[in-house]
Amino acid sequence: MIDEISLRTWLALAVAAATAAVVYALSGYDGQTALATLAGLAALVAIVATTPEERAAAPAATATERPDVPVDAVLEAIGEPVLLMSGGRVMLANAAARTLLGAHIVGEDARVAIRHPAAAEHLAEGSPHPVDLVGIGTLDQRWQMRTAPLGPDTRLVHLVDQTGQHAADRMRVDFVANASHELRTPLSSIIGYVETLADEAGDEPGLRKRFLAVVFDEARRMERLVEDLMSLSRIEAEKFRPPRTEVDLAAVARETCNTLTTSHGNRGADIVLSVEPSLPAVLGDETQLSQLLHNLIGNAMKYGRHGTPVEVTLATRDTSVCITVADQGDGIAPEHLPRLTERFYRVDAGRSRSLGGTGLGLAIVKHVVDRHRGRLDIASTPGVGTKVTVTLPAAPVAS
Repeated sequence: MIDEISLRTWLALAVAAATAAVVYALSGYDGQTALATLAGLAALVAIVATTPEERAAAPAATATERPDVPVDAVLEAIGEPVLLMSGGRVMLANAAARTLLGAHIVGEDARVAIRHPAAAEHLAEGSPHPVDLVGIGTLDQRWQMRTAPLGPDTRLVHLVDQTGQHAADRMRVDFVANASHELRTPLSSIIGYVETLADEAGDEPGLRKRFLAVVFDEARRMERLVEDLMSLSRIEAEKFRPPRTEVDLAAVARETCNTLTTSHGNRGADIVLSVEPSLPAVLGDETQLSQLLHNLIGNAMKYGRHGTPVEVTLATRDTSVCITVADQGDGIAPEHLPRLTERFYRVDAGRSRSLGGTGLGLAIVKHVVDRHRGRLDIASTPGVGTKVTVTLPAAPVAS
């Protein structure tokens, strides 16, 4: 293959593609993929950097250092779709490109092979700027097509998968919008009542007291929301660092239940805690595990029917410790269960806000469980109640 294409063309291919890989790695995308791309194309430079005469004259040691690897094999080592065009047709396509576009694309017109109007227009114009493509592969996949000229009639086409990056950007935008809305609602209420108090309504003691109580409640609601946002941010920042401190989960559960019993009036008396004797410790962050228990038990107290038990059970299962919190309430319809851990998702927004919910409680629980390498399961039956189970790995027993 090397003898069929000019040395200058292949060397330009290697340099251009390797440069693109470096830029790609430094642009905040998937560094592992970029490094694999760069490594593969560096091998290509090694193959084509010398003439056949130089390779023949080189000593045995040099031949060992620069093996005569087929160019096709080097391109196959690149993890993302890469195509080599010549005369407007696909001359080479690696496995990733053939998987995405079909095995038949080699030899086809590149505009037909990629099958996207924006790609066809971009290739026809010969623009050096990247273009975004939506719908190649699956309807929700997003790609960025980058091209690099390698000669008068030769061009490299590189498709970069940006589906995950787009989803992350969308989540950030939605998060900011939802957080802004959640903060604006109590803030607007506070401003409205304060303006009313500044007028004649502030002169009536009973009305002033009632309005100030509303202002205080809305301010506390904003405080809870800000605290939950900060907690979520801290947990996310530590998600790649698994905790390594042994935590007595039974003691944390007892302390949490005692706190909720004294701070939730009559409803606190409905908490029923059951802890298996000799419950093993877990490797965890005590503060985060306490917050997890507060959120789960607090939700059960809010949404379970008054006077019915909130059952909190800690038990072992194989090499894990299971936390189960069950309530007897209205339950949750099956279609809502997959979205319960999304930020700001509520089954009944009005009821949640009236009960003091921020919409972040189960999102925090999910992030804590993920950081502890555990599992979260939610089961609910409408009209019966909800049961949440958290499974955490037990700490290894010292030998």
